[in-house]
Amino acid sequence: MYLELLSPAKNYEQGREAVNHGADAVYIGAANFGARVGAANSIAEVEQLTRYAHLYHAKVFATVNTLLFDSEVEEAVRLMHQLYDIGVDAVIMQDLGLLECDLPPIELHASTQTHNASLERIQFMERVGFKRVILARETSLEQMREIRRNTTVDLEAFVQGALCVSYSGQCYMSQFLNGRSGNRGCCSQPCRSAYDLYNQKGTLLRKGQHLLSLRDFSAADHLQEMIDAGITSFKIEGRLKDMGYVKNVTAYYRRLLDHIMAQRTDCHPASSGRTELFFVPDLEKTFNRSFTDYFLQERKPMANMSTQKSLGKQLGPVIHIERNSITIKSHVPLTAGDGLCFFNPKGELEGFLVNHVSGNTFQPNRMPAGLAVGTMLWRNNDQAFEKQLLGRTSSRKVDIAVELSDTPDGLQLQLTDSDGCKASTSIVCYKETAQNPQRALEQTKKQLAKLGDTIFQASVVENRCAKPYFLPSATLNDLRHKAVAALEETRLNQHLAQRGHSAPLANRLANTTPYFETKVDYRANILNHYAEEFYRRHGVQQLEYGLEKTHDYEGKALMTTKYCLRFELGCCLQGKNAKPAKLSIASGDQLFLHNNKRWFRLHFDCLNCQMLITSSPSPLKTN
Repeated sequence: MYLELLSPAKNYEQGREAVNHGADAVYIGAANFGARVGAANSIAEVEQLTRYAHLYHAKVFATVNTLLFDSEVEEAVRLMHQLYDIGVDAVIMQDLGLLECDLPPIELHASTQTHNASLERIQFMERVGFKRVILARETSLEQMREIRRNTTVDLEAFVQGALCVSYSGQCYMSQFLNGRSGNRGCCSQPCRSAYDLYNQKGTLLRKGQHLLSLRDFSAADHLQEMIDAGITSFKIEGRLKDMGYVKNVTAYYRRLLDHIMAQRTDCHPASSGRTELFFVPDLEKTFNRSFTDYFLQERKPMANMSTQKSLGKQLGPVIHIERNSITIKSHVPLTAGDGLCFFNPKGELEGFLVNHVSGNTFQPNRMPAGLAVGTMLWRNNDQAFEKQLLGRTSSRKVDIAVELSDTPDGLQLQLTDSDGCKASTSIVCYKETAQNPQRALEQTKKQLAKLGDTIFQASVVENRCAKPYFLPSATLNDLRHKAVAALEETRLNQHLAQRGHSAPLANRLANTTPYFETKVDYRANILNHYAEEFYRRHGVQQLEYGLEKTHDYEGKALMTTKYCLRFELGCCLQGKNAKPAKLSIASGDQLFLHNNKRWFRLHFDCLNCQMLITSSPSPLKTN
């Protein structure tokens, strides 16, 4: 079993560093139709990253995972052909209408935006030609095991990053509020906003809290279980995050997976090379809202209602305050320039900078008024760590065996890498017998092993020449440079030859495997006639167009979430509370959210353990 660590690439530079820090694959957006409009790249940039990644036999997946209007489909198809032509390994896509088009024979991955939350859905995706399905973030370990038992499609799951409170592909809140569709890459993140919570009597239950803002996801403690459940690709979220995040998180999971594979004979890395790190990765030291493992095991509290901002790493409580200094109880050393934060008496996150440090006592740039002895401090900007991440933080090398031998009129250098790829080059040269054989052998070996900033590292250097020669450094350098270039091309060609392909167009169009429902509504996200044709060809008799096309929001769920606010507040209607109730909410109470003059009704689908959010008139007007 090959295990793939999949990292985000906002651009070429971040993608390159993801590979350098151990990613087996990276995903990147092209110029259009990626679900992050702030992470678009030209074809030239994607091609540059593809060539670099392929040197390590790492893969590049391009995101074409937005919903498309009819006028955009032709351009999207043309883009997918371009991506295939430059060597991209797979396309991550959402709009199923593309399966009705003349796509290149590129591997297709079903985006998490296609709402891969049920076995029936995933089985269907496999049958219509997807090589891989990216599971909904809400998928539990038990569900993963069930899916693996009943499918053969490759399974990819998130292991780290921000969480959407709604099922991916099933959120229309941003589109409803301001015409910025999350399904089209323009989400304005209303789930991170502060809301007031009311009941139907107009009683204010919570004021100005981030009631829909989830903590960040981390499955770091569950990788073994996920592997055993059948996951082979482990995805890090974050195409809009900075370089430090990509380096740190990729390196952290590289170490975890390497440790697991060192103890198992059934698991192997999906790409080549050994990664050496020059820093100690720490998930808490880059942007995070504190962590949750979400629904991997069981339902538990998972929101961070006090703030949508990064908390960073917990340091310890304040134990003493002077006129211009603060002392904390902590084993974590501070650095001048660090950013610290705490929750003030109003429950608001407040921050300040560290100016001077002496042990566990420091002087802030200003004395925060709301700070008291006993207050817990977090560091959300680690100055020393961020400075370290700006430098060279990793090296990734592929081992090669170097062999020098005679030819009738010169020399041949053959390189063989750890994947079995070989390349050789020869030169015509005069071979002068060395007067000092031992020194000549040592100098030749040293010169041939100088692989510098190439991706290679010599594990073995053998001189099989008939006798020791005095060989000028320029001759050996020329021979080595040409052999390295030849081996790089061999590796690139081998990777492209082994690249996965999707089913040919004729096979896809002949595929009439029935959809598991004969009626679909707006949540099928049909925006173009190609998608309509797709569903009808697969047996759907009644369908609706998506909200981005109809703008018919009346009575429609703007969010469908597995997250439940009643459970979070300790008022589960099924009595499944993980902790005592935080509020007195009767079982018959209707609940409403209010933000910026907008009202939303909460609906609790206890049979499916889900919460739905719809637009609503104000409950205050009826009382």
